[in-house]
Amino acid sequence: MSVQFGAGIAKDLFDEVTPTVMVWLRLVTSAVVLGLLARPVLRGRTRDDWLVALGFGVSLGVMNWAIYQSFARIPLGLAVTIEFVGPLTLAIFGSRRARDLVWAALAGVGVALLGFDPEDLDLVGVAFALVAGAAWAAYILLSAQTGRRWPGLDGLAVASVVATLLLAPIAVASGGSGLLDLRVLALGAAVGMLSSVIPYSLEITALRTIRPAVFSILMSLEPAAAALAGVVVLQEFLTPLQLLAMACVVVASVGATHSHRVIREPAPD
Repeated sequence: MSVQFGAGIAKDLFDEVTPTVMVWLRLVTSAVVLGLLARPVLRGRTRDDWLVALGFGVSLGVMNWAIYQSFARIPLGLAVTIEFVGPLTLAIFGSRRARDLVWAALAGVGVALLGFDPEDLDLVGVAFALVAGAAWAAYILLSAQTGRRWPGLDGLAVASVVATLLLAPIAVASGGSGLLDLRVLALGAAVGMLSSVIPYSLEITALRTIRPAVFSILMSLEPAAAALAGVVVLQEFLTPLQLLAMACVVVASVGATHSHRVIREPAPD
């Protein structure tokens, strides 16, 4: 919910600043806040530690940039629905039991239903959402590795700096006077807290204790959250078909959570 309501606020500002600038302001906020909170210790890191953190940062930057480009062209809920192809594919390939595939399939049905109406389909927007989906899958895998190699939020703070530096040249070149507008800067910071600092901190912690495949199925709630944010913030109203799709992904998420809990429960003495 935090991610998608932040995205709704960001999209509402696209008439004032470019999507790239909004993404960059979001990442700057994340880098600054997480850097101050974590104060990462950089000494003693291995080459593999740095490679994982750098890869995590690149996936973070590409994922955010691509999905904001998609938001600028197609509705919020539809963009996140298409983006979810990435983690859904990861969930399917990471499954260990037939039951996991059932929940992944149900989530896939929901995603398909949610994006069934082609009226607002823009091929460039769809392409950007697919790129974001691929980066999202990479983000999930690299977030799990980063959480294991870097303590606390250290790795996430480093990755946020990498993503910020990656997009800085484009953002500064396209930002113009918008980067000097205090209102835009304040809203960009709010988006950064809602869409980066809060959720990414929780996600990297969660991925220390659950499998990426299960995490990916739980993320099937993202399209529903995006559609709800679209209604509340952008007045992008829902259809009965979209409500049915959301029911599918909610059931899939509950099923995946229950299945994972059963696996982790100790056997009785």
